[in-house]
Amino acid sequence: MDAHLCSLVDTAIAREEEAYRFYTELRERVSDPAAREAIQWVAGEEVRHKEFLVRYRAGEYGAAALRLSEVVATRIAEHMDEPERSAQMSSAEVFLTAAHRELRSHRFYTELAGQHAAGEAREILLKMANEELRHKEKMEYLYANTAFPQTSGG
Repeated sequence: MDAHLCSLVDTAIAREEEAYRFYTELRERVSDPAAREAIQWVAGEEVRHKEFLVRYRAGEYGAAALRLSEVVATRIAEHMDEPERSAQMSSAEVFLTAAHRELRSHRFYTELAGQHAAGEAREILLKMANEELRHKEKMEYLYANTAFPQTSGG
């Protein structure tokens, strides 16, 4: 792995570590056990991303090791303000905050990929961007189902 790609991977690893800390702290702001579990899941995803990147940097994986998946773009985070973080947040606020965090991560990886020509670095960055978009989709789904629960009237 060339020095430039190694530096990119190091940056991505640091970003995944920061994301894990963000979600660990966010989880403490909500009391609903289901919301805490969902936030713990996304924190675990960030740990798995870091582990992948560390192993990728060590030469254990190629860029093809991550698969692209289809993501439903509901664009909730793009149309709603991010809630202020407070000591006690509702589950809906936590999910919307998480969706915004994942949107920022998606944009980070997409913009970084855009600075690279076709090749392994660009491919791995676009796949990481897709992973973040997949997390955003899940957080938006949880937000929508928490903020707008279905009633018996349909």
